[in-house]
Amino acid sequence: MSDVAERSVTVARQWIGTPYRHQSAVKGAGADCLGLLRGVWRELYGEEPEAVPAYTADWSEPEGEERLWQAAARHLRPVARFEPFATGQVLLFRLREGAVAKHVGLVAEIADRATFIHAYSGHAVVESPLSAPWIRRVVARFKFP
Repeated sequence: MSDVAERSVTVARQWIGTPYRHQSAVKGAGADCLGLLRGVWRELYGEEPEAVPAYTADWSEPEGEERLWQAAARHLRPVARFEPFATGQVLLFRLREGAVAKHVGLVAEIADRATFIHAYSGHAVVESPLSAPWIRRVVARFKFP
């Protein structure tokens, strides 16, 4: 595992318990899934790579634009589909068939007990099992640069 991957998981785990707050990115105060990723980025690299425009909870679903995927592709390195899941990878999820990808998380553990860290709507930042239902919804994977 790379130093950046290891550090990203360490940083993300420090966010566990942060309440879910749409469009927020403040450790301990509130974060949504993108806010968690933004917070990890800031701790790894300093400033965020671009200003995040206001967004609705449906992530542009009415227009069908893959804004979250496009932003990830601009700033993260893509992982090929044939590569195995690895600690520190950023996961992009499509929560419903035909919908835009609008949820992100970070792989925390692999092997016997695969887990990922994400901000779960209505709850908080949590570390969840990376179970079959979640894996089926992964549409893209990325690495921090």
